[in-house]
Amino acid sequence: MRYHTLRQKQRGISLSGLLVWAVILILVSISSLKVAPAYIEFSTIKRNLAAMVKDIDMQTTSPSQIKIMFDKRAQIDSIKSINGQDIKINKENGRIVLSASYVVQIPVVSNISLQIDFQASSE
Repeated sequence: MRYHTLRQKQRGISLSGLLVWAVILILVSISSLKVAPAYIEFSTIKRNLAAMVKDIDMQTTSPSQIKIMFDKRAQIDSIKSINGQDIKINKENGRIVLSASYVVQIPVVSNISLQIDFQASSE
């Protein structure tokens, strides 16, 4: 019997290929774990702005009271990126629209950081 004719070509991933993919997967997961809190806070800010606009007394409330209301909500939800002074108040088609623009800087490695611009609105 000839041994080399019975042997099939091996398939699969090599150890070095496995290590390369493991390193890539670990780097992507670490990056996403660092970025996730910023997006969670953004969704919380957006949800708070929308809830404030739906408030019944909001249509007759002064801008300073709106900012104080946001500060109270931000304290409850642990929002650190913005405060009431960062809220812009506009009226469009007889409705109040609240918006806020802010930047989050996330340190990645050493002197490398990721900067994300957010624009939250009550619409």
